[in-house]
Amino acid sequence: MGRRERLRSVDGGVRRRDSRGEPVANGGNVERALDRAVHASAARYDGEYAWDERAAAVDAFNETFDGYVDGIESSRVERGVVYWVTANATAGTQWAETNCPRGPNREFGPCESVGDIVVQERAGDAVVVAVSLDVRVTTDCGRIEMTRVVTV
Repeated sequence: MGRRERLRSVDGGVRRRDSRGEPVANGGNVERALDRAVHASAARYDGEYAWDERAAAVDAFNETFDGYVDGIESSRVERGVVYWVTANATAGTQWAETNCPRGPNREFGPCESVGDIVVQERAGDAVVVAVSLDVRVTTDCGRIEMTRVVTV
């Protein structure tokens, strides 16, 4: 089951302590792994798709990125750590509207959120600039949930 099929809402915050104030789980490992996966997936298709082919660019990105996510989710199960990664289209849309790289010293085109993937027109190409994800980390000590927007 890919991350698109598991899309669901979480609170968007990070709960790193239980009701007694004790730490429950650490999301640092999965954050670093997702950062690397997003960058590797985006770099693979850099300059491959024109802006009018952005839907195909997003599909290609997702095909590669989903393979990384599958590996990340199963990477620490034997140690009792379960990662669950899902797309967050709402966070992607918000990021595209408020954080899209632009300004007087930039010659970039518009940003568009295609689900959780934000693409931007750069020199006529569709370039992945951000990916928004909901992440859940479950261990025997507890669970955290967070929303991450990984920028490229």
